[in-house]
Order: sequence, then C-alpha cells, then structure tokens
Amino acid sequence: MDAEDVLRWVENLIAQKTGEPLTPIQEAIITGVWQRQKYPQIAKDFNCSTSHVKKEAAKLWEKLGEELGEDLNKFNFRSKLEKKHRISQSTKGDCLLQQIDINIGGQLIQTIKNKETHSSSPPESSQNSQPTPQHPRIDLNDAPTPAIFYNRTDELTTLKQWILESNISLITLLGLTGTGKTALAVQLVQQIQAEFDFIIWRSLATAPSLPTLQTNLIEFLSGSQPTKLPDLIDYLQSYRCLLIFDDVQTIFTTGTWAGEYQPGYENYGTLFKKIAETSHNSCLLLLSWEKPREIAILEGSNRPARTLQLKGLGEQAMPLLRAKELAPDEKWSELIELYQGNPLWLNIVAATIQEFCSGSVSDFLSYQTLFLGDLEAILHQHFHRLSELEKKALSWVANQPNAIEILKITADLPMPLTDFLKVMQSLSRRCLLEIVKDGNRQLFTLQPVIREFVKNHLPN
Repeated sequence: MDAEDVLRWVENLIAQKTGEPLTPIQEAIITGVWQRQKYPQIAKDFNCSTSHVKKEAAKLWEKLGEELGEDLNKFNFRSKLEKKHRISQSTKGDCLLQQIDINIGGQLIQTIKNKETHSSSPPESSQNSQPTPQHPRIDLNDAPTPAIFYNRTDELTTLKQWILESNISLITLLGLTGTGKTALAVQLVQQIQAEFDFIIWRSLATAPSLPTLQTNLIEFLSGSQPTKLPDLIDYLQSYRCLLIFDDVQTIFTTGTWAGEYQPGYENYGTLFKKIAETSHNSCLLLLSWEKPREIAILEGSNRPARTLQLKGLGEQAMPLLRAKELAPDEKWSELIELYQGNPLWLNIVAATIQEFCSGSVSDFLSYQTLFLGDLEAILHQHFHRLSELEKKALSWVANQPNAIEILKITADLPMPLTDFLKVMQSLSRRCLLEIVKDGNRQLFTLQPVIREFVKNHLPN
C-alpha cells in the first residue's frame, strides 16, 4: 500500500459515512502520517500551525476509529491499517467522474476529474496509482475585465511570499484609483490558483450588508454538499480559500477619518479581525482606496496582517507611452514623474497629448502647467470623502515650499498639533500623502497632481 491508495480508501470511507470529501488538511495529515512524518513537519508543509494540525488530526482519528472499531492515533494508524489489509479482501471500485464547477466572469466552466471508489476495506497496493489532481472551485463573477498588466514583478513576489510562505491571513492592497490594484490581483489569482481549494472575488461597490455577503459566500463554498458549515470561518479552516473583496472603501463613511465604517457596517471590521486572528490556512485580500482602521494594530513582522500600498510604475510605464505613440521618448521620464507613473493618469494625459499636441510630449511640457482635465472628475471621488480638517491640512501642506517633517514643524499650523497628527495619519491611510526619505528622516509632501488639484479646488 502506498500513501495515495490509503488516501483514496479513507476518502471513500468518510464519504460513505458523511457524504463529504476529505478536507485538504485531512489529506495532508493522512499522507504525512503514512509517510511517518511528525505533526510539525506536516504543519510546515501545509503552511499552518502545529496546534491546528493536532486539532484536526484528533477529530480525524476519532471519526476513523468509530468506523473501523479501533482506537486510532498517529502512532498506530499505519500498523492497524496494514494489519487490516492482511486479513481482509480489498475490492476495486468503479471509476467515478466527479464534476468540478468553476465560475469565471459569470460563465460556469465544468471540469472533470477521475476519482476511484473502493469499499471500506483497506486498499491493495497499486503500482499504477496516480495522485488525484486538485481542481479549485473559482468564482470570479465580480472581477472586472482584466486590464493591461504592467510589470509589477516585485509586488507579485511580495504577495505570493506573504500568502504562500508566510501564511498571512489578511492583506490590504492599497492605492488611489488607477494604480493597478485590480490588474495586480487578477494576475496574482492566475499565478497561485492551484494552491487553493476555493477562490472567490466579490465587489463591495454596492455596499452589501455583511449577512448578505456571507450568505452568498457560504452558498458557493458549500456547493453540492448536503450539510452546510455554520459560519464562514469554518470554511476558511476546513479548506484553503482565497477571498478577494474589491472596492472596500464603499463601506466606509465620508466626511470623517479614513477607514471609519458606515453605520451598520461595523461588523465588517469584526470579520476582518476574526479572519486575521483565527488559525486557518486561508487568506482575505482587500482592495481599497483607504486602509480599514483595525488593520494598523493587526500589522507587523510577526502579526497576521500586511498592507501593500501600490506606487506608480516608474520606468515600467514606458511601454504604455510607447503604445500611445508619444514622442520624443527622451521626454517620457519627465512625463512619468509628473503623473507619478499612475497607469490611468498617464493614459488620460496621453490621450490629451495626442488630441492637442499631435503626440508631442515636448510641446505638452512646454506649457509649464500641470494639466488635469479628465483627472479632476476622478480625484473629486477621493476628495469628496475627506473631513473638513483633512481639507484644511491638505491645503496647508500644498502651500509649503518643501517637504515637511511633522514633529519639527515651526510654521503656524491650521489646527492644534494633536489634531494635525491625527489628520496626517488619516490622509496617509487614504494614500494622499507622499513620503520622502531623507537619511533617517521621514518627510511628507504631495504628489504634483494632488498638489495641483488641492490648490485649484480646496480653500486656503
């Protein structure tokens, strides 16, 4: 008998009793123990804690022991099955075609995999046994049409390391409109989908209530299973899931601090905290303009949450300008710097350069004024969310000749220092401040586009 034979036999035994398949962690425990691995090694291979493996193993041995009439544990599992194999006649089962449904962009794709069924007798050794392929159930129904993906190798590497190696439970992908959060998340899903049992993308653009969202998620996660688990967190513990919540800023209120929930939506914060602090092998990825307020206290090198704030593309934006047939190319770097390498902003300004300057970047830059045009409507969406104190602070920062060091400000502030510090923290969580490093000092300023908008639209 090899590990794959044992795994299939146990899966059939459990399915006959409960009608449910083995969970991925149960499969890892059976395979690992059969190969004489210890729980810490199984936990390491499965990217979870040793305590989680022990808890799941205890439930598994109890369930199997009831079916076999044996007192099972990790020490005697192999020997008892080998003994049972020697005294019983194993039967080969028929081949069952199991259908796996994948919902991508609203289209249901059905995948078929082979699954051997056996009687509840232990399996015979099979030299031709092949591992059963893993097919995740994927629902990207709410995911937008993928945009052009520009080179973000470093960001992809960071996200994959956090999710697959560090087993981070809660990740916030933060950035202004147009920075490429969605394109990066779609690319991430394409590269790591084989590592998960379920992948679900949900947009919060319509601000669904949390009970409505959870019901929708559980319906997909439960699939055709006869028994639903009681709570979303139970699925995250039983399976390896990747959940993506897009447009998270829509559940936050306007006119106050960043990341403050609308009345009736505070339970989202409770869910985020629970997902971050509960032991499981799943991940929730949030895409947002603003950082949820509880994320800051959950973050850290040894903590369960991380935030990745997307910056501009820098020199990686040059293919975008080349596709727009702008010239001369030696002026591209200056244009990219002015518009902070934001893909959407550069697309908008490139269209303007084509329309009014026949594609000449030199002519456009000769006007010596920062053109916003259609960008103003986009930026209004962000600035509409600000509190009055944030608007005052932004106007003050926009009129400073140099980047400021907050704790060494000598100029007259528009408000008491304690209020100013809180406001600056909120603006930082909205991605509206630019951080400049000067040795060990951290300075704050505004991007040229943000500065221009503030001077034109916010009172001094």
